[in-house]
Amino acid sequence: MVRQKKLQHEEAMGKSRGGLSTKIHAAVDALGNPIRFILTAGQHSEIKQANALIQGFTADYVIADKGYDADSFIAVIEATQAIPVIPPKSNRIIMRECDAHIYRERNLVERVFQKLKHYRRIATRYERLAVTYQAMLSLVATIIWLN
Repeated sequence: MVRQKKLQHEEAMGKSRGGLSTKIHAAVDALGNPIRFILTAGQHSEIKQANALIQGFTADYVIADKGYDADSFIAVIEATQAIPVIPPKSNRIIMRECDAHIYRERNLVERVFQKLKHYRRIATRYERLAVTYQAMLSLVATIIWLN
């Protein structure tokens, strides 16, 4: 039983409300083209992969949803001379400002996920191994870039 749980964690499979699932963390450029995918188990939070998601990129703005609202991540963004556009969580003690007009551009990430769902192999995760699922994500990302 212990080995099975470890294997599921290694393969980015985890329990969520709907059963076993995988969470895809995505970064897109200003045109809405996917540039990085990170896979985690379904129950993992977004903030654990936030630094790895933006590492190596230079940007004027980093736009993310409330799941990425953490002082440590905002400090990393500001250290790269980018402006964080992340709405504050409702339980935050000190509320931050968020530019609503720039935040509207976050729909580019949602559009990438909608494009990914057009490929049934990605939407239902036919691959058992995380490395093959990541390869299929890269292949679909290439197709999105070519369209």
